[in-house]
Amino acid sequence: MQRALGIVADDFTGALMVAGYLESAGVHCPVLFDPGADIPSSAVVIAGTRTRTVPVVEALGELARFADAFTRAGCKRLAYKACASFDSTEDGNIGPAADYLADRAGMRPVLMSAGFPRFGATVHQGYMFYRGRLVSDSIKRFDPLTPMSDPDLVRFLGRQTPHRIALLNHATLLKGAEAAIAAIEVFAAEGAGHVLLDTTDDGDVVVSASIAAAMPCVVVASDPLIIAYATRLGLAEQADVVAWPRHVDGPAAVLAGSVGPVVLAQLAAFSEHYPVLKLDLMDPAGEEGLVSRALDWASERIGERPFAISTAAGPQEVAAVQAAFGPVAAARRAERILGAIAKGLRDRGVRRFIVAGGETSGAVVDAVGITSVRALPEGKLGTGFCVSPGPVPLSLYLKPGKLGADDILLRAIEAMDT
Repeated sequence: MQRALGIVADDFTGALMVAGYLESAGVHCPVLFDPGADIPSSAVVIAGTRTRTVPVVEALGELARFADAFTRAGCKRLAYKACASFDSTEDGNIGPAADYLADRAGMRPVLMSAGFPRFGATVHQGYMFYRGRLVSDSIKRFDPLTPMSDPDLVRFLGRQTPHRIALLNHATLLKGAEAAIAAIEVFAAEGAGHVLLDTTDDGDVVVSASIAAAMPCVVVASDPLIIAYATRLGLAEQADVVAWPRHVDGPAAVLAGSVGPVVLAQLAAFSEHYPVLKLDLMDPAGEEGLVSRALDWASERIGERPFAISTAAGPQEVAAVQAAFGPVAAARRAERILGAIAKGLRDRGVRRFIVAGGETSGAVVDAVGITSVRALPEGKLGTGFCVSPGPVPLSLYLKPGKLGADDILLRAIEAMDT
């Protein structure tokens, strides 16, 4: 069959967020975590990957495998979805991913767009703002893996690609799609390999989506443009309405691997009602010892009431772990431990998982062997809920570690009961 669009997202929670919004808009959007998974009939399909923080070669290999799968499945267009603040480093993967898809499609310039005005992430005159401050002055500068130190996205992304990046600013977008496309054609004639579009507000997103849908192009963008672009293409080609699945019954567990004050506050609120086990990555028991200890602790509680297991820590503990292992190795250590715990919990009968942290979500999904899910539409907690297919289905709620109110873990448990 012919499909309108295949999207490769740079993490699992972002893929689910996009799919949830598309499902809400009436566009069936299966989510794949394995390029070999079966793809149900749909106009749009999205892949959740772990390409945000892995080395460039590894990221491009993963991108190529999903691009090949989507091309074989009939996708007429491909896009790459990054997070709202384009979390990356100077050696990051957004520029290389854009170059790969452009070379594969044989078309330039790539349309690039960051930001998510609904959540306080905007781009004006090419500068990224987060919650009203330059991203380099926001909490984003403390990210352990992708500290955002340069708010000028044209300059920053220019370090990731040999191709010139032109800026299509808010003033031009205000003139409408026709004027913007004419400006892009001028940029292309001048040799620009990429065009970064401002995202000053939702109006910029609407115009940007009109541009992307109207011209043959590769899109590399954050959530709002990807959602608006995919909705336009999906609604135009979707044939069938596919009913959503119900949540799975069974024991529930929370796994939290993110760092920072948001997830710590959420765990504190959860601990007022349910037990929480905190694991110390510096524990001399090592990875296998921590996994064994956590599963012994959990086995006494499975089925009685929900519980949480976490490697989240405060700034001083994070600094100590990173000093001992290095930032990336410390993060991978936490992911391996929580992934192994998730597998053990599933084997012991847990059927509902709430996972905090994008990278942790990827580790958990990989460990329990889920290759695809059906996202549920946006609800009171937003997006992030999904159900896996197969003889032993699982319900999951995958959320970015830095998003959500203090009581979101409690409310996610409640939402799975309804």
